[in-house]
Amino acid sequence: MFRNYIKTAFRSLLKNKGFTAINILGLALGLGACLLIVFYVADELSYDRYNTKSERIFRINADLKLGENRKDYAVVMPPLAKTLVAEYPYVEDAVRIKNAYTMHVKKGEVNIVENKVAFADPSLFNVFTLPMISGDSKTALAEPNSVVLTQSTAKKYFDKTDVVGKMMVINDNQSFKITGVIKDVPKNSHFNFDFFLSMATWADSRSNAWLRNDYNTYVLLKDAKDAKKLDGSFDALLQKFSGDQMKSEIGMSYADFEKSGSYFRLNLTPLTDIHLKSNRTGELGANGTTQYVYIFSAIAIFILLIACVNFMNLSTARSSNRAREVGVRKVLGSPRKYLIAQFLSESIMITFFATLLALFAAVALLPLFNQLAGKEIAITGGTLVWLIPASALITLVVGTLAGSYPAFFLSAFQPIDVLKGKLSAGFKGGGLRSFLVVFQFGISVFLIIGTLVINNQLTFIQTTNMGYNRNQVLIIQNAYELNKSTKTFKEELSQLPGVAGVTMTNFLPVSGNRGTSIYFKDATLDQKNSIFPQSWEVDADWIPTLDMKMAAGRNFEKGRLSDSGAVIINEAAAKFLGYKNPLNQILYKSLGGKTELSNTVKYEVIGVVKDFHFSSLHDKIEPVIIRLGENNGAVSLRVNTTNLPALMSQIKTKWATFTPTQMNFSFMDQDFDASYRSEQRVGTIFIIFTTLAIIIACLGLFGLAAYAAEQRTKEIGIRKVLGADVGAIVAMLSKDFVKLVVVSIVVASPLAWYCMHLWLQDFAYRINIQWWVIAAAGLTAIVIAVVTVSFQSIKAALANPVESLKNE
Repeated sequence: MFRNYIKTAFRSLLKNKGFTAINILGLALGLGACLLIVFYVADELSYDRYNTKSERIFRINADLKLGENRKDYAVVMPPLAKTLVAEYPYVEDAVRIKNAYTMHVKKGEVNIVENKVAFADPSLFNVFTLPMISGDSKTALAEPNSVVLTQSTAKKYFDKTDVVGKMMVINDNQSFKITGVIKDVPKNSHFNFDFFLSMATWADSRSNAWLRNDYNTYVLLKDAKDAKKLDGSFDALLQKFSGDQMKSEIGMSYADFEKSGSYFRLNLTPLTDIHLKSNRTGELGANGTTQYVYIFSAIAIFILLIACVNFMNLSTARSSNRAREVGVRKVLGSPRKYLIAQFLSESIMITFFATLLALFAAVALLPLFNQLAGKEIAITGGTLVWLIPASALITLVVGTLAGSYPAFFLSAFQPIDVLKGKLSAGFKGGGLRSFLVVFQFGISVFLIIGTLVINNQLTFIQTTNMGYNRNQVLIIQNAYELNKSTKTFKEELSQLPGVAGVTMTNFLPVSGNRGTSIYFKDATLDQKNSIFPQSWEVDADWIPTLDMKMAAGRNFEKGRLSDSGAVIINEAAAKFLGYKNPLNQILYKSLGGKTELSNTVKYEVIGVVKDFHFSSLHDKIEPVIIRLGENNGAVSLRVNTTNLPALMSQIKTKWATFTPTQMNFSFMDQDFDASYRSEQRVGTIFIIFTTLAIIIACLGLFGLAAYAAEQRTKEIGIRKVLGADVGAIVAMLSKDFVKLVVVSIVVASPLAWYCMHLWLQDFAYRINIQWWVIAAAGLTAIVIAVVTVSFQSIKAALANPVESLKNE
């Protein structure tokens, strides 16, 4: 019987090639897009799950509130890790990782700049699953000046991985012994370092400071259920170990500090939540967000639903063509359940071919999708383990879902009504079909509005005034390589034709240091009058080179000795401090966190710089206090030339006269774009999948229009004989569809506006959704529908009426 179902289904599908092709193509597009999104979502959800102990690993965070200032850190104090292991028996182990950011490593006579360098405790390999290729994981990071390399890094420097015992020179004068080589850190890790230096090398790691946050710290619990117990014990732990330091440096006990309205608290984040649910100061890498996982998951479901709706629509619209077949089968004694099985067989067969096509398409398009999404997703043996059963399940579920209504609808025909020709045909009379058209075009309108809003926000990001001019600014990021020659290098660059300004500092709006300090408004050092701002050190050329504007006062002046005790604040700091006139006000800076008058330095406010964005537009502009100081981390220069290659050649030549190390540089506008790459990728992917959704919806509408025109062939012939022109017939055939699209616009627009309004709330600086966005989306949907339907309508209207009426 089953074999007969398959044979009959295959013959039926071949007999109706147009119907079969539209359904297979629509379902294949939907399933292919859905699979790509599933790959993306699965990759996002897989972060850090490669660790065999991932369920028992937690990162410790610190939340600090001082007066009206609040900071959320992903880093904590130096002694916390060893204290937790010693104090709590349910803590199996703990490890600290400290991002070293940038170091240069000697290869032959050349110094190579490396950005993936970190210090780590010896327990790193006990907590995280980082398999050793060579070396002893228990002792690899135990001794000072030891380093563990990843496999690819070992090959980069030595062309092999058997390098344990060899030496490396890092930062000119430090020799490190290679004590281990590990497999490359998986890409789906929230940190990705190539060099792990022993923490014992870093002198500060032995500090007993409890009021500082510097180290990413992870605990491995013996049982994940103990996380709640540990979280609840942090207050007592801090009171016990930081109480004396707090009284000494802040002048009050831990309990009094809490009572004052301020707080210093610790909390836990599960390892597997870091990538999608954490956005704190001191993260070890750029994290994702659950928001985009939800968005793309919704798009995948929407696209799949549109594809299923197409199938149901086309099958029910085509019902009159199958009605006589059903009538004859029933007269010949075929039970309804056999008819249902027959139609479901056809549906599942279509879905099977569509799934095969979708799999091939998804695999073929995966490299392009990786490029668009910034991923490195690959089809591996592990992927096939779930992909093959999932594909079989998809075929069964989608085939049954898409074919269920047509199967039950068609099998319910009464043979006497069918054979007497009493069934209504064509597009008219399809209440459910009309609802499904509204549903699928509602989704399309929703996605069009979403695409327009996302692109408008991205345009806003690209064009908004950031408070500085990022164009034509070259950043030499490893200027510290020059040591005492940095000033000389800066002066020589300023003499080059085509260089409009040079500044020497690593404090830049798009990258670099993010230091903080405590300042007070008056000599009472009352925390209620404190500010905990970004604290930047720059030279006198910084503001003019970056083309910033002063709101009040003046910039630092070269050679003016009194400016060493002066500061410039931004407008956000002035507002936070409540100054009507900030100029000449005195601020007291705390030294080393101590809040005694003898441990503070006085600074006079000489200027207010207009607010500038130095973080993502997701965040509000924080207070910044800028001091005159020497910081040779980077040299930035504004270029003003039409022959940039020639100027770059001159700069590199100047660099080479001071150091053999390669010059590591970038342009500020490129760094700015990189910080919003996630949003740009989301915008591109959104456009692609919205286009796919519209194409799938149009395929269904095209098929529906074809069958509607087919069922009204005689009506069209009669109207033409009675004098109706082509325009009138096209309008008659199109108006039913246009009405449904208009309804879909009315239904989808408020929902789309609400959802995109929620998405925009994630940006502190954002656009408002204008009325024209809704209007443009609605007009686009109507035009797409009219164009799709008109093709079939015009074809029907131009047909010779003699052909449709000759058998009457």
